[in-house]
Amino acid sequence: MKLALRQARKGQGRTSPNPCVGAVIVKDNEIIGRGYHQKAGTPHAETHALNRAGTNAVNATLYVTLEPCNHVGRTPPCSHAIADSGISKVVIGMLDPNPLVDGGGAEYLRRKGVTVVSGVAEEECRELNRPFLKYISSSLPWVMMKAGISLDGRIAYKIGAGGAITGPESFKAVHRLRDSIDAILVGIGTIEADDPSLTTRLEHKKGHDPIRIILDTELRISQNARVLKQASSSPSWIFCSKRVDEKRVKKLESDAITIHRVDTVEQQRLDLNHVLRIAAQHEVLSILVEGGAAIHGAFLKQRLVDRACLFYAPLFVGDSGMPLITGHQGIEGKEQAIRLKKIKTRRCGDDMLIIGDVSYP
Repeated sequence: MKLALRQARKGQGRTSPNPCVGAVIVKDNEIIGRGYHQKAGTPHAETHALNRAGTNAVNATLYVTLEPCNHVGRTPPCSHAIADSGISKVVIGMLDPNPLVDGGGAEYLRRKGVTVVSGVAEEECRELNRPFLKYISSSLPWVMMKAGISLDGRIAYKIGAGGAITGPESFKAVHRLRDSIDAILVGIGTIEADDPSLTTRLEHKKGHDPIRIILDTELRISQNARVLKQASSSPSWIFCSKRVDEKRVKKLESDAITIHRVDTVEQQRLDLNHVLRIAAQHEVLSILVEGGAAIHGAFLKQRLVDRACLFYAPLFVGDSGMPLITGHQGIEGKEQAIRLKKIKTRRCGDDMLIIGDVSYP
């Protein structure tokens, strides 16, 4: 199952709105087929593995991270292909919560005489597909907040200015994150301060560029902003208020740039729930929120962050720096605090990465 999980991870950021799935076929203690789901509308992991195994699949065991589908979608049902192949045993990591599957695939295989075992490395399989699980249950994307921070909680050396706080190893880790996510989101302040490209740049291989989402209430972004000039297969989306002049919208729109006009809430800020609903409607299951401070504060205030990924650099900036969050009212005690749970830590060069699921009071 760990080998199947390794296969499944190859599809991260590339399979939405489908989950990431990996499969391995074993016979006489030898791997005779393996595969992963590469993109929605293309063959599933089980199909790739079965094609590689060929006729040797008879009486073999299939390990798959997610329950095989039992319905006709963009591709035929995998459960039927598995039963027809002669596979004698299927080991499933987790059952599929999609109402179209929901135990149906496992039950079909049992009726066809296939031995089925489920719940093997289940938590690891669930962890891999947190975005899919949230999308299925809430029709909203899974949101990860990312920031590079000083020890005194600053994300920039001066308010309104750019400049990296963390080091080169954290930079590499961030781009690996981007490679595994559907979309990356920033506010117009970050665009104006850093003029980022918001692409994925990996060593030794071509990365997957996430959709670039910019929140720009007044649509004041420069047409020369680097984020709008990328030679990338992924588009840029700009979310602005409905009161923005139509001429300005038409001036910016192109094949690579889509303008979404959304509702506003208090203080004429964009309605983040509306933003996330539109993203989900366009089959975005995961979003990496990279800031800045007002964006982080707004997402936390509205309880929209599912996980935090914080890179701490071993330095102090002082009062001149930009804090991690703004616009989020303070608390009076621990019981009111937003916390991180299921915390993991690791070194990134001289920096320390802290990852945790966000728990709201």
